[in-house]
Amino acid sequence: MNEDAQKLNALLDFDLLKKLVVGIGEVSEITGIPTRKIRYWEEKGAIQSETNTEGSTRRYNYLNVKKMLLIQEMIDEGFTLDAAIKKVDKRMIILNDAFRKLADIIPDTEEKE
Repeated sequence: MNEDAQKLNALLDFDLLKKLVVGIGEVSEITGIPTRKIRYWEEKGAIQSETNTEGSTRRYNYLNVKKMLLIQEMIDEGFTLDAAIKKVDKRMIILNDAFRKLADIIPDTEEKE
């Protein structure tokens, strides 16, 4: 299996994606979104951290990091934050449904090979 195929398989590794939780500093570094903006988006309800207790480091799962990237993309294209949030929430529902269907298909495909 080549390196590109391995990377693609990581995106389809649902167990790995469920475990992927990254601190706010790492999210900021990886995405280029300032921590202050990430906190604001969380206050607005656009994203949700895994740790919501006072004084502890905010940590975000894969889906929230993906939402941040999509929201930033929409803002870069001229959307307001509220419009971006609505559009991304709609997109996440569509993606979630598609990946749920894909997850149902993958085991069947592997058994036939």
